[in-house]
Amino acid sequence: LTYLREVGLDYLTLDRSSVTLSAGEAQRIRLARQLSSGLPNITYVLDEPTIGLHSRDIRRLLSVLKNLRDIGNTVIVVEHDRNTIEKAEHIIDLGPKAGIEGGQVIYQGDLAGLLQCNGSITGQYLSGKVAMPRRAINENIAEPIRYVYFPFSTPPKNMIAPSPPNV
Repeated sequence: LTYLREVGLDYLTLDRSSVTLSAGEAQRIRLARQLSSGLPNITYVLDEPTIGLHSRDIRRLLSVLKNLRDIGNTVIVVEHDRNTIEKAEHIIDLGPKAGIEGGQVIYQGDLAGLLQCNGSITGQYLSGKVAMPRRAINENIAEPIRYVYFPFSTPPKNMIAPSPPNV
């Protein structure tokens, strides 16, 4: 149970069914299991392990990842969380955008270099050169509008069909 606490899962109960776990919770359970083994020379690849975590739990998780590194493992984390990126020893920024507009190595190195890299959108946001866009909120609407994208069909007549989302 100590390892579950270390990865920020101390709120889970033993009677909770595994099918109710989020992908992030399941990933952190596997991480706790690996932590308890103490095995060195393993490469861990984690996909956004901080999603849904409180900042306190993110700090604990980063400590766990450092412990895994310290016992002789390689830890690769795909992450968008600012604190996690700032704590990384080595950063590889892929872009310039997401999806088919990405996939190129824009930057590789430490945080200081990323903050100076004008070609990196991530570096521009982290350095404060570019502000994060704020979502437009209409305070006059009591209930949020939910849009559904129908890529291969015609939307129902009463449905407002927005343009395809940016991927």
